Amino acid sequence: MDAVRNPFAPGAGTPPPELAGRSEIISRAETTLARILQAKPSKSFLFVGLRGVGKTVLLNRMQEMSEAQKYKAVFVEATEEKPLPALLYPYLRQLLLSLDRMENLNEQVKRGLRVLRSFANSVKVRYEGIEVGLDVDPEIGSADSGDLEADLSELMLAIAYAAASRKVAVALIIDEMQYLTETELSALITSIHRINQKQLPFILIGAGLPQLVGLTGKSKSYAERLFDFPRIGPLTNQDARAALQGPAQREGAEFTAEALSEIIRVTEGYPYFLQEWGYHAWNIAPASPIELETISKSHEAVTARLDESFFRVRFDRLTPSEKDYLRAMAELSSPRRSGDIASILGVQGTSVAPRRSALIKKGMIYSPAHGDTEFTVPLFDLFMKRIMPAKAPR
Repeated sequence: MDAVRNPFAPGAGTPPPELAGRSEIISRAETTLARILQAKPSKSFLFVGLRGVGKTVLLNRMQEMSEAQKYKAVFVEATEEKPLPALLYPYLRQLLLSLDRMENLNEQVKRGLRVLRSFANSVKVRYEGIEVGLDVDPEIGSADSGDLEADLSELMLAIAYAAASRKVAVALIIDEMQYLTETELSALITSIHRINQKQLPFILIGAGLPQLVGLTGKSKSYAERLFDFPRIGPLTNQDARAALQGPAQREGAEFTAEALSEIIRVTEGYPYFLQEWGYHAWNIAPASPIELETISKSHEAVTARLDESFFRVRFDRLTPSEKDYLRAMAELSSPRRSGDIASILGVQGTSVAPRRSALIKKGMIYSPAHGDTEFTVPLFDLFMKRIMPAKAPR
């Protein structure tokens, strides 16, 4: 069929043609954003889920929704390499300058800029690569202690007060939050806590892998009372069908019931994989309706594409011993017990603990329960068997 009219959009954070199965979450977020604008108590929220469930897509939607509701939105993506101050600084600078350009001189905004200058001066001693870039004097005694938790709280409060003085709200949106250190998470949580106590118009909207819930609780015991943790998972059969059939029908085509069932079976309802199979099936289908035979023919092409990009980019970051660990995991079905993985590797459980910790830090695995280990990337066990046909050594 006509590839130009292909409605499907596989990609990292690329909005799907139909955001199926997320209406309840979007509605809750819309209510929360509206309540914060009215200075009513509301929790910030952190989306948690595996790779490929559409967390980044939801964050992009949150940015659009917040900006439509008189928010100033800041969207950043955490990484393993960049510390939180260096990550936030350029975006917070841009935010405060945008508030400063609004009508009339505003002392709260000017103070926010001075506090940001103090913060930058303080953290520059420890974190390379931060360019101050502000032609203002620092606010002596604010956000300049060298303690990240204290300084970030002072800075966030100053920004929240500046926004309130301009009668707008701030949405700080952070993706891949599992990469933040415990110190950084603690500082961020403390900042939100202090802002909430003042009932200022500021919300943190984040997303991360399932371990984010445990990481926030470890950083601050009261985190569960500050945040909601919506769990983002695979789509139900009904929603998965809507995600495929709706876009196709808007382009004058459709899938047969058998074709839809097969795509849902192989993708397990994960949104990213639904887009990949829909995209390839559309391109190789001779005509509408797209039939089961077409889906069967598309398996090889889709699998090759996923292996070369979605899976491979994660696999190539691993050490040989980490690859062996994941290959051993692939031999097991859920729940995968740590002791069973060590047994396949032919070693004591304690000896593979460092490997397990490194893989958790890299975002490849997580622990859904004590002693259990699971992949953060859906279908990664099948990829491991394809890329490493031989079992991990005993």
